[in-house]
Amino acid sequence: MHMRLTPFAHRFRYRVFAVLLDIDRLQETLAGLRLMALDRFGLLAFHQRDHGPRDGAALRPWVEQQLANAGHPAPARIRLLSFPRILGYVFNPLSVYYCEDECGQLTTVLYEVKNTFGDQHAYVVDARADDHGTIRHEVEKGFYVSPFIGMKQTYRFTIKAPDARLSLKIRQHDGSGPWLIATQNGTRRALTDAALGWLWLTHPLMTVKILVAIHWEALRLAIKGARFYAYVGPYPDPEETPPTLVQRVKSMLGWKSGPISD
Repeated sequence: MHMRLTPFAHRFRYRVFAVLLDIDRLQETLAGLRLMALDRFGLLAFHQRDHGPRDGAALRPWVEQQLANAGHPAPARIRLLSFPRILGYVFNPLSVYYCEDECGQLTTVLYEVKNTFGDQHAYVVDARADDHGTIRHEVEKGFYVSPFIGMKQTYRFTIKAPDARLSLKIRQHDGSGPWLIATQNGTRRALTDAALGWLWLTHPLMTVKILVAIHWEALRLAIKGARFYAYVGPYPDPEETPPTLVQRVKSMLGWKSGPISD
């Protein structure tokens, strides 16, 4: 669910499914499945090149480097929550790496964010839970995502370690107050061919639907008159300039329209 709060209300909700995989046991986990492949084409598939360094390499070294850069130790176990490929296609706006210590306690979370321009950014945060098992943290926005929300924003996360239920909530706000609430909730199922077959039958074009829905909701926001922030690279100057009509169209469609900075 996404709910925009300012300067007007805008809400949408849709059903999805995701997979939660131990990145050190991918071969073992997926070897016995006929409906989900690893690093090759399949009805459903998980490709390591969709994440991390995006070159097909093992994901653990990349995750450990991101954590080390932020001052966090290497975890004992890393589980990745993401959408699988369906018939060779996927787009993951947000993938979540749950990093645990030797006792199985969640210690760090890495949020891997992608935009429709092919850019990617990682946020690493401490994930110690309170007495109720709830984890709260916040990060300053440092990456261009939506053409209808500026860069001077903060993300506030409320999550729980994935168990029988998945719970993820993000509040996005600036100095004047909240802008957006996004949630993802789900019920855990065993990773079996029977479950995957049913999910594919009930969500056959889910990965295409995600990208189509992003552009459809962008069009609705544009019609409602939402302020537009043109794409000028994944990490733009927060002092945005008014875009041209061509830039508006390109940004809404996910086409690159400016230089990309490192």
